[in-house]
Amino acid sequence: MAVGVSTYAYSHRWDPSGPEPLSLLEMLHDTADLGGEVFQVCDHPDLEALTPDLAAALRGAATDRGLVLETGTRGTGVEHLRRHLRHALALGARTVRSMVFAVVDGVDDRPSAPESVARLREVVPEYAAAGVTLGLETYEQIPTTELLGIVEAVDDPHLGIVLDPANCVAALEHPRDVVRRLAHRVVDVHVKDFAFTRRDGWAGFTLASCPLGEGQLDYRDLLDVVQPDPQRVHQVLEHWVLPREDGAATRAVEADWTRWSLRTLQGYQL
Repeated sequence: MAVGVSTYAYSHRWDPSGPEPLSLLEMLHDTADLGGEVFQVCDHPDLEALTPDLAAALRGAATDRGLVLETGTRGTGVEHLRRHLRHALALGARTVRSMVFAVVDGVDDRPSAPESVARLREVVPEYAAAGVTLGLETYEQIPTTELLGIVEAVDDPHLGIVLDPANCVAALEHPRDVVRRLAHRVVDVHVKDFAFTRRDGWAGFTLASCPLGEGQLDYRDLLDVVQPDPQRVHQVLEHWVLPREDGAATRAVEADWTRWSLRTLQGYQL
């Protein structure tokens, strides 16, 4: 089963104060050097404004390094998703990850469940015709029961769930419950182990990422329950690495976590 790395494994994707960002091509080669088989370009500004030259360069580099490309964005706007379908096809990607709620062009777009269903019923057939699958990610802003209801109302095999149980902890949804509720609709997995611990002085809690196998995510249980199709469902690593004393130190930690987590992830497939 193909395993790989998301742009969210690099801290600058979610922490603007982090180190100077690598380019997409640098991240792609880094993923290959670390032993990944999939590179997911997720919520990246260069993807939002993808040029033909960059698309050709990324697709060529992925072919040369033996990587599968996936893409990711946010939102369910019909024209927005159509644009990202074109981006996916330009890159040769067959999976696009999105999220129900998003800020699009500075506007907070929070559609109701019926509105989301209507939008997706319009655009998902276009994804299906192109052989591209759209996955909606689990996260704390929308209950997993509501997310599942949207997917099942559309009821197309080219629309499913991008499963990330760690995101749901902040909404007090237990990862094991999330896995069991959504297993039959999973089309992609974001792999992010986590530790939920008391802060110093026992004043509150911290939910933080950690290398796979060292936290509270029971990933063996996830695989046993989901039983992902090895030809269709990829497993993509993410991290929440807090910045270290400088960019080089942060990148070294990220690389160590990714290398360790990829080895652990590949061991789960045995």
